[in-house]
Amino acid sequence: MLLTIFRGLFDTDTISVISVTDFLLCIGCSQIIGLIMAFAYMFRSRYTKSFIITLALLPTVVCVVIMMVNGNIGAGVAVTGAFSLVRFRSVPGTAKEITMLFLSMSSGLIAGMGYLIFAIFFTVLMCTLVVVYNQLDFGTKKNICKYKTLNITIPEDLDYTGVFEEILEKYATCIELVSVKTTNMGSLFRLTYNLTLRNVDKEKELIDKLRCRNGNLEITISQQENKSGVL
Repeated sequence: MLLTIFRGLFDTDTISVISVTDFLLCIGCSQIIGLIMAFAYMFRSRYTKSFIITLALLPTVVCVVIMMVNGNIGAGVAVTGAFSLVRFRSVPGTAKEITMLFLSMSSGLIAGMGYLIFAIFFTVLMCTLVVVYNQLDFGTKKNICKYKTLNITIPEDLDYTGVFEEILEKYATCIELVSVKTTNMGSLFRLTYNLTLRNVDKEKELIDKLRCRNGNLEITISQQENKSGVL
């Protein structure tokens, strides 16, 4: 009687109905998996509340979808198309966020197919690797404090071609002029350089030398950021 209530309107006698116990077991397992994923991502990482909630619930959502498809190829293709539309309704994320979303979906898929032990094992293994890599700061660029972005403001009558290279070569091993733009109604130029400093302790000395060359106008030096759009 209980299975009859949960049968679909378009089910036939050849289609097996998922029992309520199995359904709840898969849901509970996928929810535990989501929580493990969320706690692993929160370890030594910047995160938002919305992303953590999404990461915790995504395995459950994927698990239910896979259980409902249940071998139906047509429904599987339709679900794939529906999930692909979600990509165009979201903002781009970091490589780490995208990876965690894929891991979360993969765990939910395994749980939805009924391999609960494999799903838990896969989740624990991958989350352990995430925590270990975060703990070790794996992939952190060495000497990152040496990579700086320098902004120099100069008057419009000063020819900026090669005017600062002599000073910069003394304090930096790599110099790249990345942009030149006008500012203050065209009365000033702003030059942007990417530098690799020889000695980070001589930043003030570098700025003092540049101030003598640009007429004591504004100079800023900041940590060099990765280019936008790069994973």
